[in-house]
Amino acid sequence: MPLKWFGRRPATETLPETPKAKTVALVLEMIQVLAVSLAIIIPVRWFLIQPFYVQGASMEPNFFDHEYLIIDELSYRLGNPQRGDIVVFHYPNDPKQFFIKRVIGLPGETVEISDGKIRIYNVPHPNGILLDETAYLDQDFTAASQTVTLKADQFYLLGDNRSSSLDSRFFGPVSRKHIVGRVWVRGYPVDRWRYFDQQTYPNF
Repeated sequence: MPLKWFGRRPATETLPETPKAKTVALVLEMIQVLAVSLAIIIPVRWFLIQPFYVQGASMEPNFFDHEYLIIDELSYRLGNPQRGDIVVFHYPNDPKQFFIKRVIGLPGETVEISDGKIRIYNVPHPNGILLDETAYLDQDFTAASQTVTLKADQFYLLGDNRSSSLDSRFFGPVSRKHIVGRVWVRGYPVDRWRYFDQQTYPNF
């Protein structure tokens, strides 16, 4: 049968909370949850990943206008962009604007565009080697005629839509400090969801 306690309450028993005390406890709990959430979200948002959306047609057919992307910033805090990476960067002539392009030339290399083809000159290939971009270009043709030697902190970036892209052919190489991160995931539209791994090239 139930037992009743007569006399003094046990030391472990607490007095019933008043409505005011319950409200204060609830507010304090909400503040704690918010503080913990911000402590997790803010570093992730500002130092690890960021959301962006595509504007324009410079990366078609691989990225279309208003597609939403998740950018990985952590990889470039630990290492450097690699050839084929799709990167978001500050437009050198107006750092408030963000551009999205593909890494074609790496620091110290010479990039030559001639007859619609790109040839890369570097230590492993002092006589140059053609860059095979058929894996991601509808037409493997780059309109330009120029030769650019990159400095130790510069990258040569091109849009995938070579006939409609403002890129390094026009504003020159991009410094490492301007590159924010690489495209990691396309999250929207849902039917075009994709994770982007490192691009590989034959003969490189």
